[in-house]
Formats: sequence, C-alpha cells, structure tokens
Amino acid sequence: MGRQNTGLVGQRAEQYAFDYLRQHDLQPVARNFHRRGGEIDLIMLDDGCLTFIEVRYRASTDFVAPLDTVECHKQRKIIRTAAMFVAKNRRYAAHTMRFDVVAIHGSGQPSVTWIKDAFRPNNSSL
Repeated sequence: MGRQNTGLVGQRAEQYAFDYLRQHDLQPVARNFHRRGGEIDLIMLDDGCLTFIEVRYRASTDFVAPLDTVECHKQRKIIRTAAMFVAKNRRYAAHTMRFDVVAIHGSGQPSVTWIKDAFRPNNSSL
C-alpha cells in the first residue's frame, strides 16, 4: 500500500478488504456509514447475516498488530453506530447481525486476516 497520506492508505485498505470479501461472496450494503460518534467501514450481507466490518491496516506488525487496535472503546462506537444503521434501515432489523474485523498488514501484496464474529454487544438487543 506504500507510504502515502493516512486517508488515501485507509481508502486503499478498505477497497482491498471490500474486494477480498466480495471474492468470498459477501454482498455490499453500505460503505463508510457515518453517524455522530461513529463510523462503520463496510456493511455487507454474508448469506443473510448483516455484517458490520471494521477494516484495520498496518504496514508493519512490529509495533502493534492491526487486530489489537480494535479495543473495547472502538467496539462500543461500532456497536452504537450499527444500532443507528438498523434504526434507519428497518428492512435489516430481522437479520442476524455480526461484527467482523478485517486486518490487513504488509505492503506490496498485503496479508489479510478476516475475523468473523470478532466481538459482540454486551446487550443482545441490537
């Protein structure tokens, strides 16, 4: 992914994750869903399961692995934003929901780690 500005690197990582997930038969629902206090990088359907996906990229895992950067505060923000998405898009309210993390690391030909059901809300009412 190379040394570029942070926004461009993030966009490329999200596109890389999007393409990877599409190759694994996930269907797009929304990208970069923003609401006050949060954002969800990708929202996709995985065989009828509404999947909220956080994409993390690191050129090197020497300092910290991408998966380790999705700590509980970030998880809460994603969960709240997912609830807002479902409230706004009621047609998805009956779907099973899941929170995944796609970690991308390395440059050139990056490595992808897809963690399905990476975290869950404490309150199952989502």
